[in-house]
Amino acid sequence: MKSDAYARCVDIATYITETGATVRQAAKKFGVSKSTVHKDVTERLYHINRPLYEQTQRVLAQNKSERHLRGGAATKAKYEHQHSCSL
Repeated sequence: MKSDAYARCVDIATYITETGATVRQAAKKFGVSKSTVHKDVTERLYHINRPLYEQTQRVLAQNKSERHLRGGAATKAKYEHQHSCSL
């Protein structure tokens, strides 16, 4: 079971670094919770693969700095959709 968790950590981290995916997107792709993804890439990965951990942290930091923009865009899209449906 431990090797499965290690493999999952590396798979998730690789996916995040290659695609720039968010924690939420990675959780959906791998069928696990956001908490599991976060724990895998912030705690477990540090002990498994330090260089991959550092790459993943850079992507997560960038995603965190951009999250207010994604949230604003999602809200705008929501209200535009509501407005177009009511016409």
